Amino acid sequence: MDESVVSKQAMQRMPYYLQKLKEMHAEGKTEISARLFAEMFGFTEIQVRKDLASVSSVHGKPKVGFKISPLIVDIENVLGFKHENKAVIVGAGSLGHALMSHKGFSEYGIEIVAAFDADEDKKGIEISGKPVYGMEQMQKFCNENRIEIGIVAVPQIAAQRVCDSLVLSGIKAIWNFAPLHLTVPRGILVQNENMAASLAMLFKHLRGVSDGTD
Repeated sequence: MDESVVSKQAMQRMPYYLQKLKEMHAEGKTEISARLFAEMFGFTEIQVRKDLASVSSVHGKPKVGFKISPLIVDIENVLGFKHENKAVIVGAGSLGHALMSHKGFSEYGIEIVAAFDADEDKKGIEISGKPVYGMEQMQKFCNENRIEIGIVAVPQIAAQRVCDSLVLSGIKAIWNFAPLHLTVPRGILVQNENMAASLAMLFKHLRGVSDGTD
């Protein structure tokens, strides 16, 4: 399988496919058809078949579909969930603390190994057994441990400065929780988790429902 042919939109759908496949596998089911998946998620059958074919190492069979077990493996490999990816987080406040304490990241192939914070009172503490260092130690730590993923969990005013520091530390991918569009050099990926944008879509839907235009 060639991961380069998997579209960005298909990659965003893969975690949903994977979760359902794991549920079906746990129920003892061995095959899944594109038609059934399409009905489950409200996608078109052609879209689902194209998505699964782009990642599957085993071709689906007409009227039978895809084998669930190998498809789970293929999707996990494409998503990188079976790889070991170490990450650091910048910002050990409420959000950073919650992210560092979350136990589910390992299932997706990511391990937050340390945090960095400018607050002198936070330096030297541990959160869920993981150390919090000062910002001045970040570049050395990331270089020595070959860290390529950085998580931004700081207020908007500090986000770009933190982003720049992560780039200088050799980070190749940034997971951004700050409500700010980050500017990065070519070759650096930024994935934004913008709660304001998500809430705007929710509120727009509610307004449409209330006035009957949705």
